Amino acid sequence: MTMPLYVPPEQIIKDRADFAKRGVARGRPAVVLSTADGVLLAAANTSRALRKLSEIYDRMAFAAVGKWSEFEALRVAGIRYADLRGYSYDRTDVTARGLAGAYAQTIAAAFTGDPKPLEVELAVAEVGASQVSDAVFHVRFDGSVSDELPWAVLGGATPAGRQALAEGWRPGLSLAQAGSLARLALAEGAFSGNGEGRAGGAAAAGGDDGYEVGLLVRASSGRAFARLGSLP
Repeated sequence: MTMPLYVPPEQIIKDRADFAKRGVARGRPAVVLSTADGVLLAAANTSRALRKLSEIYDRMAFAAVGKWSEFEALRVAGIRYADLRGYSYDRTDVTARGLAGAYAQTIAAAFTGDPKPLEVELAVAEVGASQVSDAVFHVRFDGSVSDELPWAVLGGATPAGRQALAEGWRPGLSLAQAGSLARLALAEGAFSGNGEGRAGGAAAAGGDDGYEVGLLVRASSGRAFARLGSLP
């Protein structure tokens, strides 16, 4: 009788992590930055049809990289979570921290229990009344969560792009200055992605410069998310 092949649990976890890391790294990058005017979200995106940035709730937004079909399902689930919680309790009970935790549980369950892990990396951002109350949560392929305030980089950005953001960000950064930093990080890592798709030409979903851009507007009294035509 043939004995089943034994694979140590740590090797299984390592193989799953390597698989997911490769999938995420092939994705075109995205960045999220807290600015004086609000929270800027930008992604390298050459698709006219597929979105990587989205409004989630009144003052919350979502950015993702990796396999589009997988993070799109997570985006829709996040909107449903926020709508249900806001309806059942109060709109102020819907927070980026709570949504990031829900995403983390879903992604972690897939990482340990599904036939293959999700090839996704995402950020949940919430704009506050002042910059110190902004929140940016970074959820990775294994379900780990970190509070990335004041900025987060997702996907295939190079170490040079990440370093530029780390060195260039400061409190009170203007929207134009944040746009320059985001452009640098995205240009460093904007190579061809994997399952994100490129449905229809070189123009981006968000603008003509190859970037999809959104802003959570701090001064807004209601829904804060606005799409911008290009990076500031």
